[in-house]
Amino acid sequence: MLNSFRQHIQKYQKISDEQFEAILSYFEVHSLKKKEMIQEAGQTQLYNYFVIDGCLRMYTLHEKGQEITTDFALESWWLCDQKAYLGKIETDCYIQAVENSRILRISRDKEQLLIKEQPFMQIYFLQIYQKAFAAAQFRNKLFKLYSKEEIFIQFNNNFPDFVQRVPQYLIASYLGLTPEYLSEIRKKIFS
Repeated sequence: MLNSFRQHIQKYQKISDEQFEAILSYFEVHSLKKKEMIQEAGQTQLYNYFVIDGCLRMYTLHEKGQEITTDFALESWWLCDQKAYLGKIETDCYIQAVENSRILRISRDKEQLLIKEQPFMQIYFLQIYQKAFAAAQFRNKLFKLYSKEEIFIQFNNNFPDFVQRVPQYLIASYLGLTPEYLSEIRKKIFS
């Protein structure tokens, strides 16, 4: 079960069995049911979540109450409201399981303690945050350079797992489309 987490760390840092056991002691394991909430707007005690299996989504509410999906996380991806997590401030985001999921979670305080006691983990987290920043830049570029149809094509080509696993209305929300328009685009592309 936790082997995927160890493999993920080892992409960036080689670790021994003892080091991995020490790392795990800073995390909590949770199982989530589909649609279960693990974070709600207004919370200040926040966590960074690592997906062992399943899928999470992060969203915020538009002033009219519409859910706007801002991020997803599949297996071996991290997810949290970085601004609120790093600043220990109130979040305006919700995090929900898209499907039954198993996750690891760590608080900011425990992450800092982990880095202090296992300094090589600072390099790991730095590399994870760099990858997340690169992904955010990619998404930003998509929205500035491409039409809505081209955005979906790029998304489908780069993240086919999402298109297969995530409900269409959530993908539409993430891409800034209506579900109806996304359905039209999909029909046009896949027919």
